[in-house]
Amino acid sequence: MFAPIVQLSEIVTLLGAASASDVVFDESIGLAPYLVAADGGAAMALARGHVPKAVIGDLDSLGPEVLAQIPQDRLHRIEEQDTTDFDKALRHLAVPLILAVGFTGQRLDHELAVYNALVRNPARAVIVIGEYDICFHAPETLNIALPVGTRISMFPMAELTCASQGLRWPTDDLVLSPWGRVATSNLATEGVVSLRPSGAGMLVILPRAHLKAAMQALADG
Repeated sequence: MFAPIVQLSEIVTLLGAASASDVVFDESIGLAPYLVAADGGAAMALARGHVPKAVIGDLDSLGPEVLAQIPQDRLHRIEEQDTTDFDKALRHLAVPLILAVGFTGQRLDHELAVYNALVRNPARAVIVIGEYDICFHAPETLNIALPVGTRISMFPMAELTCASQGLRWPTDDLVLSPWGRVATSNLATEGVVSLRPSGAGMLVILPRAHLKAAMQALADG
């Protein structure tokens, strides 16, 4: 277990250093005003007029001019180089839900590492918010309210099965894996879609318009 750096009963915005439009950032901050930065995300926060409550990572992406603008007791340097700054932040945030912004849309290796971290930290409720889509790790049972016709994709990061209800193409009898069958570009056919993956490793991808529905579903789950 890792000692929490931030321990709260409220949801948190975690900001990374990748691109994030003002629309996406403002949406997240509006829903989760408590702002934490993963390393270089601190510079992105300051550029938008926000001083993060905590900065977590190895801090190798921050110059002295950025560090000087953040109170020293908010800087949490984690020296190890075996994990990404996103992973470091997840491990040290004891909060009910994290809205992760600024982790998509630039370097593909960094973005893939983010999805790897979601699977490696299945107990953390995290929604990665991109410009068009959101992604999160499916809990043991997910019941999410979606309009009929909503695109819903499931991408397995391990071999598993997934019982489902409310999908145009049911997944109950499929063995899913990253090297075999995946379940992307499905459609909701009922007001509530239910998923029950057989184990950890299932990522769920939805249009960003359904962020609040995803937040509610993870809170209920």
